[in-house]
Amino acid sequence: MATNTQQHRKLLFLLFAGFVLSGIATTVVGPMLPVFIRRWSLDDGQAGLFSSVQFLAALAGTLGSSVIAAWGGYRPALVLGYALMGGGLAGLNADSHSLALAATASFGLGYGLITPGTNLFVAELGGAKSASLLNLLNFTWGAGAMACSPLIAMALRRNVMAGLLKSFAIYGGLIVVGLLFASFGSEKHTEKDGKAALAGYPRISLAVTMALAALFFIYVGVETSVGIWAAEYAKRLANGITSMTTLAPMFFYAGLTSGRASAPLVLGRLSERKTVLGALSLAAAGMALLIASTRLEIALLAVFLAGLGCASLYPIYIAWLSRWYGVRAKHVGGVLFALASLGGSAGPWLVGSVSKHAGSLRMGLLVPLAGAVTMICLVLLLRRQTSA
Repeated sequence: MATNTQQHRKLLFLLFAGFVLSGIATTVVGPMLPVFIRRWSLDDGQAGLFSSVQFLAALAGTLGSSVIAAWGGYRPALVLGYALMGGGLAGLNADSHSLALAATASFGLGYGLITPGTNLFVAELGGAKSASLLNLLNFTWGAGAMACSPLIAMALRRNVMAGLLKSFAIYGGLIVVGLLFASFGSEKHTEKDGKAALAGYPRISLAVTMALAALFFIYVGVETSVGIWAAEYAKRLANGITSMTTLAPMFFYAGLTSGRASAPLVLGRLSERKTVLGALSLAAAGMALLIASTRLEIALLAVFLAGLGCASLYPIYIAWLSRWYGVRAKHVGGVLFALASLGGSAGPWLVGSVSKHAGSLRMGLLVPLAGAVTMICLVLLLRRQTSA
């Protein structure tokens, strides 16, 4: 038992460390987007294609991870995922628009391969405290996301972008080596005991499943929309690219990270449902302030508040998935994580499309605000049908 606990701790450390790189890979397009727009003279619709490619590739990775996990367990998907992530990051600063999109697809595919297995494995280990442990896991993701913008700003200022991206690739390589030697023995019991454990979980209605699926889809669409477009919106307020405009996504992910760090304390005092409703209200208020802002300082405060509101949502949704579905979570989760990736692809693209046709990025940012309001309605609907 002591040996298994020690192995779990080592594996958790490795998974948490890997999620730092995942946070960088998921959010790197945001601070790079103004550079891409200027380099290739892209309109908002074309710029939104980067996030679409990234998250459609993540969708393929998410679906592939389920197949790979059924064949060989968690390890192959995680190893392949981090290898693709590192390689894609190394090639992001390509001179060609098409090569940059290919690199984006590579780390998007890698992100999709690692996300379901990592979250579900940590949820299983967390048990009754899975929401708190998942918040800490996603805190490390947020740490990588928060560090991404200042690192990109520094690299642009010092003209060392290629070196920075290569260092990300090396970090990914180290995670791959660690995973090759890590023990994943604990995942074996699920298949043997699946039928017996299945009886211990109540049947979940189709309406609850559809509502939870919608929450996964909408949440990731909202998060990526604000994270990816924050730098470009700040640039337009400031009438040009500056260090502060490049750092705009950092304020969003700073809110996300600080919120996830404090979430275990909040969850000790409030129910998960009240936490989610309060967080969604804060996120909606932050997005409304962002849309109304006319000064850069107000916009940066707004994206921070939006990030703080978004912080605990996704980890709690995953905890609900694990708790409500038990051993079925691996099968249901494959679909829900795929929908999350699809939401990440659709959200920023929709913001860009609305912005292009309306001639205003402010109008485009109504999309994530509408998403936050919709999630409030869905959580209130779930309140009637479950007792999370």
